[in-house]
Amino acid sequence: MTSKGSHIRKQCDFTKLLMAGYDLELVNGSTQEFNVTFHGPNGTVYEDGVWQVHVILPDDYPFASPSIGFMNKMLHPNVDESSGSVCLDVINETWTPIYSLVNVFDVFLPQLLTYPNPSDPLNNEAAALMMLDKTTYEEKVREHVRIHASKEMWEKRRGFTNQESLSVTNDGEPSDIESTVDEAELEDF
Repeated sequence: MTSKGSHIRKQCDFTKLLMAGYDLELVNGSTQEFNVTFHGPNGTVYEDGVWQVHVILPDDYPFASPSIGFMNKMLHPNVDESSGSVCLDVINETWTPIYSLVNVFDVFLPQLLTYPNPSDPLNNEAAALMMLDKTTYEEKVREHVRIHASKEMWEKRRGFTNQESLSVTNDGEPSDIESTVDEAELEDF
């Protein structure tokens, strides 16, 4: 894919995230680096949580996988609690250009939170607790979500951000919450 083709694909994936209802915060006004608001999947111990996930798209995206990491603390066997790094094979090892950012947020991350893999941990303590005492593990996760990823914490954080935020209105059009994406960035789309 040419540089222009890669740019178009990045813009397409970015727009699809907006259309799927995700709130995005641009970092330095770039659609190559941004934060996505991610809600924990229903029916899991993470369901009441709201996380900011930092996304960096490499220059050769979609042939190279995006870099993703949780910005607020996440207690999970496959997430490094201090850095937010995610251990997810589909992103780290088996990524193909067939996948998109919507796949990451609609499928891959929800699956990771629904079905943790304690046999391939980044957080050894969480993995050990999950394997030895699942009830205590789930209680700790719920407490962790309440402290670090509650909707109230997210709203508070959002009030202090100076990033450019985007969302989509009910009519499907991007709305300007704090500022807009540079029109020149989207004109190739």
